[in-house]
Amino acid sequence: MKFGKEFKSQMVPEWQQAYMDYEFLKNLLKDILHHKKQTSPPPPSANPSGLTRTLSHYRVFSGLTSVQRSISMRSTSSSHHEDIEIHPIVVNNVKGLDGEDGYVTTYRGDGQDVGEHELIFFSRLDTEFNKVNNFYKAKVEEVLKQADELDRQMNALIAFRIKVDKPTHTWFETVVDVDHLASTTSISTSNSSSGRGRSKRMAEQMHKIDEDRSLRGTTSEESEELSSGDHCTRDETKHSSRQVVPEVRISTSSKSSTDSELISVRPPSLEILKRVTVNKPADTPLSTIKNVLKVPVDPHLKFTTENLCKVEDQLKKAFAEFHHKLRHLKSYSFLNILAFSKIMKKHDKITSRNASKSYLKMVDNSYLGSSDEVISKLLDRVETTFIRHFANANRKKGLNTLRPRVKKEKHKVTASLGFFAGCTVALIFALVMSVRTRKIVEKDGYGQYMETMFPLYSFFGFIVLHMLFYAGNIYFWKKYKINYQFIFGFKAGTELGYREVLLLSFGLSVLALASVHANLDMDIDPKTNDYKHFTELIPLILVILIFAIMICPFNIIYRSSRYFFLTCAIHTFFSLLYKVVLPDFFVADQFTSQVQSFRNIAFYICYYSSGGYKLRAHDCNKNTTFVVFTYILGPLPFWWRMLQCVRRFLEEKDALQGWNSLKYFAIVVSFATRTAYGRSNSSEWYIIAWITSIVAGTVATYWDIVYDWGLLNRKSTNPWLRDKLIVPYKSVYYAAIALNVLLRFSWIQMVLDLEVPFLHEQSMITVIAVLEIVRRGVWNFFRLENEHLNNVGKYRAFKSVPLPFNYEDNEDND
Repeated sequence: MKFGKEFKSQMVPEWQQAYMDYEFLKNLLKDILHHKKQTSPPPPSANPSGLTRTLSHYRVFSGLTSVQRSISMRSTSSSHHEDIEIHPIVVNNVKGLDGEDGYVTTYRGDGQDVGEHELIFFSRLDTEFNKVNNFYKAKVEEVLKQADELDRQMNALIAFRIKVDKPTHTWFETVVDVDHLASTTSISTSNSSSGRGRSKRMAEQMHKIDEDRSLRGTTSEESEELSSGDHCTRDETKHSSRQVVPEVRISTSSKSSTDSELISVRPPSLEILKRVTVNKPADTPLSTIKNVLKVPVDPHLKFTTENLCKVEDQLKKAFAEFHHKLRHLKSYSFLNILAFSKIMKKHDKITSRNASKSYLKMVDNSYLGSSDEVISKLLDRVETTFIRHFANANRKKGLNTLRPRVKKEKHKVTASLGFFAGCTVALIFALVMSVRTRKIVEKDGYGQYMETMFPLYSFFGFIVLHMLFYAGNIYFWKKYKINYQFIFGFKAGTELGYREVLLLSFGLSVLALASVHANLDMDIDPKTNDYKHFTELIPLILVILIFAIMICPFNIIYRSSRYFFLTCAIHTFFSLLYKVVLPDFFVADQFTSQVQSFRNIAFYICYYSSGGYKLRAHDCNKNTTFVVFTYILGPLPFWWRMLQCVRRFLEEKDALQGWNSLKYFAIVVSFATRTAYGRSNSSEWYIIAWITSIVAGTVATYWDIVYDWGLLNRKSTNPWLRDKLIVPYKSVYYAAIALNVLLRFSWIQMVLDLEVPFLHEQSMITVIAVLEIVRRGVWNFFRLENEHLNNVGKYRAFKSVPLPFNYEDNEDND
């Protein structure tokens, strides 16, 4: 793989604009090469006229030993040559108009032999380097501030742990105030100029904790016992008896001296706990209810094992995210330095100049090239702290949490996918042939079958189709480098790829199609005057099986993904009680496209609870309870989505969320009026249904295209789209807009009572539901594309993890 493709593939997706524009600089070098070929005379021919061989075949033989002598002579004179060599460029550090340091490249001499294209190249190269260097400097300063805050959080955690566990050790016989331990063991940003000198001073402030020395007195059995379980899962008394705090030694290293100073550090003073409070975010139902009722919160800390576990869990997540950010920052520095090295070598090769040495020396001395040691030591410090405090000194367990392995594609998944896909195609073909050969459509029981069994089985078809479109979304998100794992907040290594989703969808389709084959009887049993009980119960059994798999506690069939979906679904069901995040309202949006599935669930309850399944007969449409239940359950996903917008409006004070909630309310009203018209067929309801549906459809279509997709921007460089497009073909966006408008108004069939002669009424309802799922599948891709571009524009590559402790303001004045 060429470096340009490798460079692009390893970028942090949300930082793409902050990387060096390698392709653009390479194109500038191509312009230099093209200009050089046009202006320079053609090279002499290798075989002049009159010669049958090259000139080298007619020269005096240079001998075998003379080659070694020439090499030794060049090696002895190389150092002298480097001393007197005059580099063609000089890179100076200058102050920009914004007050930030920058680098400008100038040529030595009069520059008569320098072409215009080379000046343009170095001007753009300086721009790219200053962009990369300033971005890296800002991010390093940001992580140093976060490191200081994590130091303060760890001091409070250790004091909290001492208060809860009450350990016995010689350390605790005397009280020593080391409240400012973090300030002596953390990294502080100095005000000196950037460069290698500043990097060394910063690196000297980094202290490497030699905690492995503290474990030397622990036997292998004790170490295994400590790493076998988590602190929060063990009994409190057992943990207190085991809690032996080893002595931590901090060694400070200096380049001028090889001696190491060992400082014995005692635990932090419990006085810290008097100046901190525990943050309690309002993201749970209980905290939300307390905030609504304005229940006073007890500001005092409760030193219990349960609270300690919650604090440790929060800090564990914060350290994992911080480590993830440091790894990305280290990769960012390495890739950009390598890119500058590659592009300068290409420049020297094309122009026959030795400019790379001077420029790369400047890169090495800059903040970008000289502060990598700081990030490396900070990474080591974070790993050591995490292993000691959150992994029970189990290095393997700690590193597996901090450095999750990249998910690998498994051959058995592909093989199973092919098997179930083949079975699905075979069952569909067999079903079509069975219907045609047995002439099921012409039988008397066909109408009864379509009214009873078809809605039961179409429920599985809607789910399978939605999963197929989601698999397609994942495929194209990966293809166009849309970081859907970060957007949804999937745990690294647990997200499903498109192959896994296809496997699940085809597996479900095989079960559903096999059930349909077992339940194709159109004629009633003449002996019992009913249908076979077991075959009639197959749809219900399949629904129960799917629900059992979803809540199965065993680690089978992608448990982490199942529980992630269930968590989002529960948050959606109780929208007002949970803080709304993107995965929750994304799942709620999917539910709004499964309205017919919710109606089918209501039919399941009515059909099987009434006992009419034995005769394939029901009076659900005449049942008042069922009718009211349908009115409630049908538009329920829109109610959930509206309540999510209301909560975001109240929390974020965002007027846009208020308008969005009104949009969903308009959809609920139009849904109710269309249902009322379908049952009464009165002219009054006909007019009301038309008005409400047109208003809701127009507003929803405009919101999809403008706010959810970010399109229809009149001032965009891409007409009526947006400035940045991930898909390289503009026609795709125009087609998506047209398709969304067309499918948004598929409800017209319900108002106009359009009938297709060769389709049953239930089939027509299914077609409309399928079109809505297709629209949602297209909407999903462009919705996440717009979200990804927003993250790229704000360089938002990491989740903000709330910290457990909040220091009072008076501590900053100490």
